[in-house]
Amino acid sequence: MDVACEHCKKAKATVHITDVPEKRERHLCEACAQSEGVIIKQTHQTTTEILQEFIKQKTGLGAVDEQACPHCGVTFREFRAKGQLGCPRDYEVFREALIPMIQRAHGSATHHIGKVPSTADETVRRQTGAFKLRRELDQAIQDENYELAARVRDQLKALDGPASA
Repeated sequence: MDVACEHCKKAKATVHITDVPEKRERHLCEACAQSEGVIIKQTHQTTTEILQEFIKQKTGLGAVDEQACPHCGVTFREFRAKGQLGCPRDYEVFREALIPMIQRAHGSATHHIGKVPSTADETVRRQTGAFKLRRELDQAIQDENYELAARVRDQLKALDGPASA
């Protein structure tokens, strides 16, 4: 399909742009596309690389990757490559990018509450369960998910019932 550039009407259109909201296609030569701000990479990218670049642009992670801790100098890109932060201050510097990662890794939990030892008695297990339920109740109320809040409240009452009887 040989199509002339819609802008200069001279060169062959090699860049094809589809504007999704308007459902409009444009066909431009490389020179006209670059003059409109379209970035054309001459290197061949894999589908994975293209998707990663798209996600970076949409989520703004590209800017975070270059951000560096003023204290230790580690960048977020280095953290992602090594899996290790440079100093305790990095948690605050990279907070916005770290919280979603921590939530994904720990099932939405962002605070460590410890574990219950296998030798713990029933009272300790009940207290730990009540603590988790109270935290879940607070989150449900904050999210205005009142149906979930009512179910969690009922679970808390059932858990507290035998202990107080």
